[in-house]
Amino acid sequence: MNRFMHINDRIKSFARLGETLRDAIAGNDLRYSEHLNLLINAQQIHNQWFTPGNVKLAITSIAQELTTENLSKWTSSYQGPGKNEKPLRVGVIMAGNIPLVGFHDFLSVLISGNILVAKTSSKDSELIKYIADILCNISTDFKDFIKFTDTTLTGFDVVIATGSNNSSRYFEYYFGKYPHIIRKNRNSVAIITGDESADELTSLGKDIFSYFGLGCRNVSKVWIPRGYELNGLVANWGSYGDLICHSGYANNYDFNKAVYIVNREKFHDTGYLLLRENTSLASPVSVLHFEYYDSEKTVMQQTGMLSEMIQCIVGKKHLPFGTAQNPHLWDYADGIDTLDFLQKNK
Repeated sequence: MNRFMHINDRIKSFARLGETLRDAIAGNDLRYSEHLNLLINAQQIHNQWFTPGNVKLAITSIAQELTTENLSKWTSSYQGPGKNEKPLRVGVIMAGNIPLVGFHDFLSVLISGNILVAKTSSKDSELIKYIADILCNISTDFKDFIKFTDTTLTGFDVVIATGSNNSSRYFEYYFGKYPHIIRKNRNSVAIITGDESADELTSLGKDIFSYFGLGCRNVSKVWIPRGYELNGLVANWGSYGDLICHSGYANNYDFNKAVYIVNREKFHDTGYLLLRENTSLASPVSVLHFEYYDSEKTVMQQTGMLSEMIQCIVGKKHLPFGTAQNPHLWDYADGIDTLDFLQKNK
């Protein structure tokens, strides 16, 4: 039988999880640090893009958000199922493009007092399961609320599924009759005004290169004022030149460069990044699209028309440079309030 957990108990447990992860990453919690480090170093065996640095970055970002203050602020208007209410069984299909990308759904379902029935990505299953084990050690009450499956997702009331534009059609076909959140491809962009400091432009590099640019919150395109000097932009990103030493990244770089040369397309080559003038928001790994604009009003109109394809915008009047991959708990993917969705369907 599922034990009722008060919202304060759930907040306390997840705050403890955040503290535990921070201590484990720092090597201060011997109960978990050794095994966590083994997992961090082993992920690239299963997924070449999950380097130890990227996995550690993902865990650290999550751990920093899991504080009592943040969790209380986030859940203040939502209390989840009461003692006499049956919790929802929430089917969650997790993506695997960057490490622990499904954690926010994991957190949202459990912090709201509902039951998680999750199908993990084959590319990212070990980390979320180990974090679930840590959470259950902190509070055994969660054991009745967490179920992982490697097969067909069954026994759910509502569905949250994250994937590509292609997989979203599959999700719509199979899960369309249930209350659902189905997420598709999105990309993030940056708007350069020309007034940025060197530190801000250096920080933009984090938004572009973290996780090899594979996340929906990674900047894949920049808008720059007409006449802006590209060399002045890329001069701030030299510290990311070592990405070319990664075989997967290098293969993408070589392939895209060859295609542009054969097609006689113009591009700017830094030796580790190809900058290409293009109207598309999405860019391949190792490529950054850019587009010139004549007025801020024009670029804001463009981004407004593309809002359903944009995950977030980085810039002077938007998210601070360097923070795209450090969302707060209340920064929902695709702008869809997961807690509100669960509350309305309970």
